[in-house]
Amino acid sequence: MASKLIILMVNTDPRNGEELGAPFFQATVAAAMDYAVDVVCTATAGRLMKKGVAESLVVKEGSPKTVYDFIKDAHEAGAKFWFCSPNLDLFDMTQDDLIPECSGIVGGAKVIEDIMEDDDAKVLTY
Repeated sequence: MASKLIILMVNTDPRNGEELGAPFFQATVAAAMDYAVDVVCTATAGRLMKKGVAESLVVKEGSPKTVYDFIKDAHEAGAKFWFCSPNLDLFDMTQDDLIPECSGIVGGAKVIEDIMEDDDAKVLTY
């Protein structure tokens, strides 16, 4: 049985709030079930790791809970969030721009290595 979940957010567009609830909720649930959880935000979804972005988004219009609240819930449950290094240049960001819940910056090789070489991991993509 797998012991780790890798959630790769590459196609999720922060401009579509309804797309953002499931991956963070599933990260929270998996972490609460004592699985190791890594959430890698890359491409357009990488914007979610920038301070101020997720705070201004909601999954459902009128909801008091922001996307950042979902991220904080997952982080508090034990999920780790990672930002893909090419996004620094793509979005004119520095490491100081990242939310405190982001564990750090990873490159494409690290992501591929984790997916291909960890037989105890399962991957969900969004």
